[in-house]
Amino acid sequence: MELQLALDLVNIPEAKKLVKEVEKYIDIVEIGTPVVINEGLRAVKEIKEEFPSLKVLADLKIMDAAGYEVMKASEAGADIITILGAAEDMSIKGAVQEAKKQGKKILVDMIGVKDIEGRAKELDALGVDYICVHTGYDLQAVGQNSFEDLRRIKGVVKNAKTAIAGGIKLETLPEVIKANPDLVIVGGGITGQEDKQAAAAQMQKMIKQG
Repeated sequence: MELQLALDLVNIPEAKKLVKEVEKYIDIVEIGTPVVINEGLRAVKEIKEEFPSLKVLADLKIMDAAGYEVMKASEAGADIITILGAAEDMSIKGAVQEAKKQGKKILVDMIGVKDIEGRAKELDALGVDYICVHTGYDLQAVGQNSFEDLRRIKGVVKNAKTAIAGGIKLETLPEVIKANPDLVIVGGGITGQEDKQAAAAQMQKMIKQG
């Protein structure tokens, strides 16, 4: 089980400062969609250059022109690139094809997907690397979480790894670990804490024990 730090509301200097604090305890740094929108793929490039031992995920949430966008993110140094589960099969295929060519991985974000199990089965067959259940900001606000979705996806996928994102904090982490995803994605549960290093260290410890 790996721990991914999601950076959403920072600029590049703030991102570097944050990662420096917790780099010992995380496996993957996510350059979140808001950062990509504000800073461009330069954010991916600079974080990868500064922290070459960490994997970097570019959260592009691709919906179209997938091969091209995966290629661009790969050139910037991304190890993992995200595409939306709601995208067309042709787009998913294009993303997977390009990622394989570049030696990169594709994570599919299931945000907004209604038939979680059915779509997860199709995505698995299309050769994606990760399928991620994601409670977005807007749903977290009304108290939703993804544990049930994760269990359902784990029941149908044969090859893809599973990931979970959305509002995960120290107090909900034991329940996440019990659901046994391959990748746990944490944003504010680390970045919003007074002592970020302590939060990341504690999460890493629980994940590795789990």
